[in-house]
Amino acid sequence: MQRINKGEKRGKSREEQREGRAHEITSKVVHVARCTKVVKGGRRFSLSTLVVAGDKKGKIGLGLGRSIEAGDAKEKATNAAKKALVKIPLKAGRTLHYDVQAKFCSGRVVLRAAPAGTGIIAGGALRPFLECLGIRDVVAKSIGSNNPHNMLKAALKALLSIRTPRLVAEKRGKKVSELFGKQPSIQDSEEEKTSFTSDIKVG
Repeated sequence: MQRINKGEKRGKSREEQREGRAHEITSKVVHVARCTKVVKGGRRFSLSTLVVAGDKKGKIGLGLGRSIEAGDAKEKATNAAKKALVKIPLKAGRTLHYDVQAKFCSGRVVLRAAPAGTGIIAGGALRPFLECLGIRDVVAKSIGSNNPHNMLKAALKALLSIRTPRLVAEKRGKKVSELFGKQPSIQDSEEEKTSFTSDIKVG
C-alpha cells in the first residue's frame, strides 16, 4: 500500500483553497487609456488599464496594469488588484456605519450610509467599485476631479478611515451601548406628547 506524505496532503488542500478564493473574487475594468511614448524611431503605443477586484463581502483592491496588448494589461491590473485586497467593515453587510469623506489630489468623494432598499446611488468609476466591495445601500458623490484614479483612491481612503462601534468602545474602555446612549422608547414619546397637548389646552 502506497503511503501519502502528510505535507503533500496539506499542500493540495491549500492550493484548492486558494483556487476557491480566486473564483470568489470579482474583477471589473474601470478605465482604459492609451499611452504614447516618443522615441528616436517614432512613437510607441501602449495601454493602461485600471481594475477593481473584490469578494462582495467587504474586501476591495485596486490595480493598474500597462502593456502593448489589452489582454496583458488587464491581466496585470487584475493580479495587482487581487494582491492589494483590504478589508472594509460594513454595517449588517450592506451599508456603511456612518458618513465618510476623503480627498486624494484633486478628487474628493463623499460616501453616505443609506437605509435598506436604497441601492447604489453612484456613477462613473464609483459604481463598479462599490459593487465589487459588496455594499448594497449607499449614496456616493464625487466633487472635483473626474479622474477615475483620484476618485477611487479617495473612496478607498475614506473607507479605510471607518472604525466599527466595537473598536471605538474598546479604545475608550466602554460598552457599545454606552456610546449611543439611552434610546427614547415609545412610552416615553407618548408621555411627552400627552404632556405637550395638556400644556397647550391649559394655555
